[in-house]
This record gives sequence, C-alpha cells and structure tokens, in this order.
Amino acid sequence: MTTEHHGRTLPPAHGAGPHLHDGPGLDDGPGVVHVGLVDDQQLVRAGFRMVIDSQPDLRVVVEAGDGAQAVRALDPVARAGGERVDVVLMDVRMPTMDGLTATEQIVARGTPAHPAPRVIVLTTFDLDEYVLAAIRAGASGFLLKDAPPEEMLAAIRTVHRGDAVIAPSSTRRLLEHLVTALPEDAPADADDPARRAVAALTDREREVLVLMARGRSNTEIGRDLFVAEATVKTHVGRILAKLGARDRVQAVVVAYETGLVRPGS
Repeated sequence: MTTEHHGRTLPPAHGAGPHLHDGPGLDDGPGVVHVGLVDDQQLVRAGFRMVIDSQPDLRVVVEAGDGAQAVRALDPVARAGGERVDVVLMDVRMPTMDGLTATEQIVARGTPAHPAPRVIVLTTFDLDEYVLAAIRAGASGFLLKDAPPEEMLAAIRTVHRGDAVIAPSSTRRLLEHLVTALPEDAPADADDPARRAVAALTDREREVLVLMARGRSNTEIGRDLFVAEATVKTHVGRILAKLGARDRVQAVVVAYETGLVRPGS
C-alpha cells in the first residue's frame, strides 16, 4: 500500500507489503529489462531504484522488504498476464525470510511457460559462506553490495543475457574467496551425477569450462583457444545442457565441486 504525500506517491514502509511501481508496464517491450529489488533497508532500495531507473533499458517494477514479501510478489505463475520481472537484486540477510530461502522458492516456482526471474544475490566479502548456498538455491550471480553503480548495471544486463556473470574483477575475487571454502580432496563418487556429467564433456568443452571457472568472458576464451566467439557460445550452451546448469555460475561451481578446477589453479 502506498502513501500519498504532497501529491507524490511514496514507497511503503517496511512491513507494508511489496511495492508495485506504476509506469509504462506492458508497453515497455522486450528491450527493457524489468527489475525487482528485495532489501529490508528502504534507503538502499531507493538508491538502487534511482540508479536503475536512470537507464533507458532498465526499469524497477517491484520492491519488497523481506523474503516472504518477495516470494509473494515475484511468483512467476501468479504474475502470469501481468508485468514480467526479468532480474531480481536479492539481499541475503532480511527479517521474516532470508534471501537464500526466498531465491530457492522463487526459482522453484518457475515453469517453462512462466520462467522464474534470474536472481542476483547481494553479498559482502564477510558473507562468503552464503554465496555457494545462493547458487545452489538457484541464483544466477552475486554482486558486492558496495559495488559501483556501473558494475551493478552491468551485472543486471549480463545476468539477463545469461552471459558472463562471473567476469567483473570484483566478482572474480569473490569467487576466489568462495572456492577456498570448497574441499580440495572430496572423495570421488563414480555415481555422482555431477561427476558423470563432467565426464561426458568433450576435451574442448572441458577446456572451455576451465576457462569459464577462471572468469574468462566468451571473447577472452575465444582468444585463448584461437576460435571464434560464436564457437565459444556453442560450446558454452552444450556445457550448460550436459551439466543441467541454469547458467555459467552454476556450471563453474560444478567444475570446482567435482575437482575439474582446484582453488588457486
């Protein structure tokens, strides 16, 4: 519920429910990325919204103050016929329901006819233990909460494309922090589906996956392997299909968890 003040519509205080933004809505067209903001700090949301709405190809359409509100507001099936939400910025630590639980529930409710939005989890270096859990919950990327505005905008666009979401330098550093928490000598299990999937990759696909795990973009992988970027995109698509990965980040985690790539290698 919004509040009228001197002719302006103010966003609701925390606990008042999700805020649905008025605007062009369904007339935006496929070129505009619709963004959801989930954070219990209203000033943080206001700052993000101001930056995002300043871009002609981005628009905030939903805000929520906790995970439970987010699940209700972003349910892809419940939103059928209304405004789509393409990408969500999701804080981790929130009252009522944390961002990881909310991410898992939102992603799980997606269907082929009504796909779930892609989720970028907002994190900090001292929350590294949450990042792997976020990716397992279905997040498509992670972003430092104090990242520069241009990096946040780039992350929204790259996640929306399903492209190199681990390419920014700060996210590479975060990935390096993350993988040090993964066991280096996990016992091999021949029946592990992830290991079987990695074993099914061709030699070239394994090369590409290793470079993805090192934070290389498609262009950089093409240069490293002396192949066209279109060829790299084909390899990446096949890798995601064979691993059953939603996007590049999840594929990279599989590479680390199965031992194809070791921390620091």
